[in-house]
Amino acid sequence: MARFAQMERQALADLFLAVGPDAPTINEGWTTRDLAAHLVVRERRPDASPGIWLPVLRGYSERVRTELAARPFPDLVRMVRQPPVWSPLSNPITDELVNLMEFFIHHEDVRRAQPGWEPRDIPPGEQAALWKRVVGVSKLRLRRFTGAVRVVADGYGEVTTGTGGDPVLISAAPGELVMFLTGRQRVARVQIDCPAALEERLRNAGFGF
Repeated sequence: MARFAQMERQALADLFLAVGPDAPTINEGWTTRDLAAHLVVRERRPDASPGIWLPVLRGYSERVRTELAARPFPDLVRMVRQPPVWSPLSNPITDELVNLMEFFIHHEDVRRAQPGWEPRDIPPGEQAALWKRVVGVSKLRLRRFTGAVRVVADGYGEVTTGTGGDPVLISAAPGELVMFLTGRQRVARVQIDCPAALEERLRNAGFGF
């Protein structure tokens, strides 16, 4: 069985070392050092990781992340590369389900912040796995969008969502749709067919992740 989450994790760790600790990322204000520290908090600091998602706890989470970011960069990358088996996020049972999209996105966050980046050749099996995530994310992020929205990845499937009204078509490879629907619209290569006002709303929506 393919372990795409592990492939993305190792590729991201390799890229961290290749570009160094001060390279930019798509995440505004974050360098590669900041992103690596975020991943370490997420998997290794259960006392601080809830602050990634809960604003009331964000201050403590950010303090812990800042402290970790001050560590030698190779140590941070090693912790990203070799996650703890006790973590509910990275044990063999949950890893593929929980981490595929996380590490795919952050791998691309680094790649797409570098000059001259181009989309990479993602294996069909990984694209199919990402498509399964796109279905759920589309229904979550676009369920209240004004329009009859069809999200299509040729060869993988389509999903319909939105509140109804003007037809909206968003089409791309699954990996590009993942980037688009998690707040990375400016670096996601998707095709949108709908009235101009709706397209502008989509391209500037705060989808987040």
